[in-house]
Amino acid sequence: MANPLTMQAPVDTPGRLEGCPAPAKLNLFLHIVGRRPDGYHLLQSVFRLLDWGDTLDFTVRTDGRIRRSGDIPGVPEETDLTVQAARRLQQASGCALGVDITVHKRLPMGGGLGGGSSDAATTLMALNRLWNTGLGFERLCETGLALGADVPFFIHGRDAFVEGVGELLHPIDLPPAWYVVVAPAVIVPTAQIFASPELTRNTPPIKVHGFTLSRTCNDLQSVACALYPEVAAALSWLEQFAAARMTGSGACVFAAVDSVAQAEQIVGQCPPRWRAWRAASLARHPMRGPAT
Repeated sequence: MANPLTMQAPVDTPGRLEGCPAPAKLNLFLHIVGRRPDGYHLLQSVFRLLDWGDTLDFTVRTDGRIRRSGDIPGVPEETDLTVQAARRLQQASGCALGVDITVHKRLPMGGGLGGGSSDAATTLMALNRLWNTGLGFERLCETGLALGADVPFFIHGRDAFVEGVGELLHPIDLPPAWYVVVAPAVIVPTAQIFASPELTRNTPPIKVHGFTLSRTCNDLQSVACALYPEVAAALSWLEQFAAARMTGSGACVFAAVDSVAQAEQIVGQCPPRWRAWRAASLARHPMRGPAT
């Protein structure tokens, strides 16, 4: 049973793409294994795509202007990663066209689900097609990396073991799974969590082959729980049903479950102060087309 928000291909008409999916991702684990001299943290993680997320519409403009249609609370147009992605693609390709971008935001802000990066990646893939810019796959990833370390993952469009600052991707095959995702009513700033003196930064590296989730953790989880009790409360509640973990730097928490029926049963019991969804794993980003 697929989630209709992101599993459908976009509607393609002359000069317009509607319903372009920008799926969420989970960090199945997140280890901080060191720190570079420039302050960036070195990590290991497994990123997993979900069949649930935002959708975006794009309408070509002939005047070269890039505009976002509609408001996203807390995200000014100038700082919106979709607008920045469109401008970077213009610069990289020399394209004289513009675009109106509409973001149908469903993923919670500050949730650790990669929503902004996914929106940016979908923008790059959609406009590369709409503008007929012809950028190759690697060039598109390079353009995306300048917007955020997670953006190339969404452009690659499949589950991956991730290293470096998030830019080194090793595709992996994982069995299909159902998840329950819970969003506490808090926004967790990523920079605050990474800056904490309590953060573990020396977890021993593991190998991409043969890792087991039972021997992993999210190094950021204890820091986020201490600073944001609602994250700890959501974890405790979800742990009643299945092994739960925080994704990314929070605030969202998740648990793998056995079936869609179990997922929907848990979602139906979610306390009203939080939001919960059921989601399935996604083998390949819909914007990338069928595997070759």
